Amino acid sequence: MLMKHVFAAAGLALTFVAPAVHAQQKYEMKLAYFVGDQHAMSQWLIHWSEQLEKGSGGRLVVKRFPNAQMGPTPQHYDFARTGQAEASWFLHGGTPGRFPLTEIINLPFMVGSSEIGTKVLNDPELRAKYLDAEHKGLKILMLFTHQPGGPHTTKKAIRNLEDFKGLRLRFASPTVRDLVGALGATPVGVPPTEIAEQLQKGTIDGAFMDYGGVGIAFKLGGIVKHSTELYAYVTSFGLGLNEDFWNRLPADLKKLMIDSTTGKEAEVGRAWDGLDVPGKKAIMDAGGEAIQFSKAEMEKVRKIGAEVSEAKIKEYEAKGMPARAVYTTMRQLSDKHAKSSKNFWN
Repeated sequence: MLMKHVFAAAGLALTFVAPAVHAQQKYEMKLAYFVGDQHAMSQWLIHWSEQLEKGSGGRLVVKRFPNAQMGPTPQHYDFARTGQAEASWFLHGGTPGRFPLTEIINLPFMVGSSEIGTKVLNDPELRAKYLDAEHKGLKILMLFTHQPGGPHTTKKAIRNLEDFKGLRLRFASPTVRDLVGALGATPVGVPPTEIAEQLQKGTIDGAFMDYGGVGIAFKLGGIVKHSTELYAYVTSFGLGLNEDFWNRLPADLKKLMIDSTTGKEAEVGRAWDGLDVPGKKAIMDAGGEAIQFSKAEMEKVRKIGAEVSEAKIKEYEAKGMPARAVYTTMRQLSDKHAKSSKNFWN
């Protein structure tokens, strides 16, 4: 399967040494995620859970619930928080307004790749000072972004800013919603599992997504006809454990959990970024068209993006949030990691 090859090539081997078995108590871990097992992140979660089982000597028993089997996408954070699941992979934008500081990473042109975004979100100081506190009820193991995305449409091609007018475009988070509106389109909220259906029905005219999502995860080749390569935003996700479950684990299994996700930012990010080429190919092979804005049009888009970012920061500041401090820190980290990471803007 393509996803397995992508992750294998990215070096995502998780190597654990089985701990000395001082207790044979088994711990069942129900893992909920809202996309099918063909998805890039699902492949990582499958491999991760298999390695946890192996590394624990069978004491951790993982039961996976892919493709929103446990329930709708917006509920995945709460599945883990309430204990319905012991672990979940969740979309921050699924519950608008709940993770405002974390979602600053989703503002326009914050990071130029998943590798950069994932490194930024897992900066220890940033997480300890601002981000982890937003994730109440969960022990956060890792935060992620996908590779940058843009609009993919079914009928009308977007070749310049004027072409956004009148289009109904799906967004993934509140910050992307604001960008869609500022560009002149009408933002429409659609859960990931319903995107294909809504596009085919004509309820929406397109979606802001990354190539990996549109071409591979949701298999929209032949449905979307035009892909405008803005690489303008990323969407953020998290992997977390129910706090009570975490507290019940013995010290060696806690260490196993932490070791399984520590230092994996580059590998996971590169794997996501590596989906851009095959994702685009899937769309093009199905008759799609790739579109690039002129330099002048891109400058206009970036200007609009900067205005959206400033408005969002001021909105959060008015609510007493340290939004500008988080924004500035993320910007600095993004610039730092861009020097040694994949960057779609280069």
